[in-house]
Amino acid sequence: MGKALEGVRVLDMTHVQSGPSSTQLLAWLGADVIKLETPGRGDITRGQLRDLPGVDSLYFTMLNANKRSITLNMKSAEGKEVFERLVSGVDVLVENFGPGVVDRFGYPWEKLAALNPRLVYASIKGFGPGRYADFKAYEVVAQAMGGAMSTTGFEDGPPTATGAQIGDSGTGIHLVAAILAALYQRTSTGRGQRVQVAMQDAVLNLCRVKLRDQQRLAHGALGEYPNDQFGDEVPRSGNASGGGQPGWAVKCAPGGPNDYIYVIVQPPGWAPLARLIGKAELADDPAWATPEVRLSKLDKMFALVEEWTEKHTKWEVMEKLNAHNIPCGPILSTKELIEDETLAELGSVVEVPHPERGSFKTVGCPLKLSDSPVEIERSPLLGEHNDEVLTELGYSEAELEKFRAAGVI
Repeated sequence: MGKALEGVRVLDMTHVQSGPSSTQLLAWLGADVIKLETPGRGDITRGQLRDLPGVDSLYFTMLNANKRSITLNMKSAEGKEVFERLVSGVDVLVENFGPGVVDRFGYPWEKLAALNPRLVYASIKGFGPGRYADFKAYEVVAQAMGGAMSTTGFEDGPPTATGAQIGDSGTGIHLVAAILAALYQRTSTGRGQRVQVAMQDAVLNLCRVKLRDQQRLAHGALGEYPNDQFGDEVPRSGNASGGGQPGWAVKCAPGGPNDYIYVIVQPPGWAPLARLIGKAELADDPAWATPEVRLSKLDKMFALVEEWTEKHTKWEVMEKLNAHNIPCGPILSTKELIEDETLAELGSVVEVPHPERGSFKTVGCPLKLSDSPVEIERSPLLGEHNDEVLTELGYSEAELEKFRAAGVI
């Protein structure tokens, strides 16, 4: 059975996380992703946060699966000639350098389009054109400037970053959507195009409900938030769901740092929940029975729930609540996730062999296509596919030896 993107060739000029997360998804979906790296060093994350000396870091291996690696000195005339031959034969070029870096290599969009009119040239930048365009962006900078940090944390605490990499990997996923749209449009136009996603825009898109609430503030306090006072901006609201159905993380036994479960109280769930926590009389009590009256005392409601959950483990609470169709989710630690048997069976967490570090665990492809199953392969060693890819481009063994001797590859 073929892969969804079989026949699509991608030149991957990305590094660190935002770009590699995007090209890894393309590779998982069946594209031939050729990662272009600097000779001798490669992607900087190969050496960052190493847990084993002299071995590609998990930072690199978990973002570059299913790719081929070639090295190329872009400052040499021979390197530029190889690059141009590569560009002429790929469908997509992806980069996440700082603004203007590829142009300074001598390859603005106009030149790339002339080399390959069908090329989809995809970029990730920190910000769009304008005031912030030349600012450097990192994961948490994007969270800060996209609305996530100001709305994350508790009311009496500082702005807080989320552990989810919404700035880097979140932008990479957005870029995949843009690339696929451009490839689809090319089927009718025959022409490639320039595609760009800014990290700030991606985070902002993921924070759209907070912009919804910003506008709702003009009409009064936000009742589903636990805050006592509201100013002229959306406050940090702890673990409140901020949606139509109230939720909160409540403590469970034995009281460890992740012994919590998140519980959502929908209108039909109140009566069975009240009975379950030993407060059956509140199921029909006019002071508690409707969502409207509970809204003003959500803190008290979840305190009652917590009195019960503290006597049980989060797994026991999960079973009991699900038996009554009450939405909930135990707070799973990274250790619990990486050891979860169900996630392993689903392929959401997979074990991958590596020739230098041995086996390691990584996330599997979250996109499930019935006719295009994904097999997770290890990340490439630096320059592992030099001979293979350059031979496909038509270079002879003698030319490859010449390139090696001159430091071109």
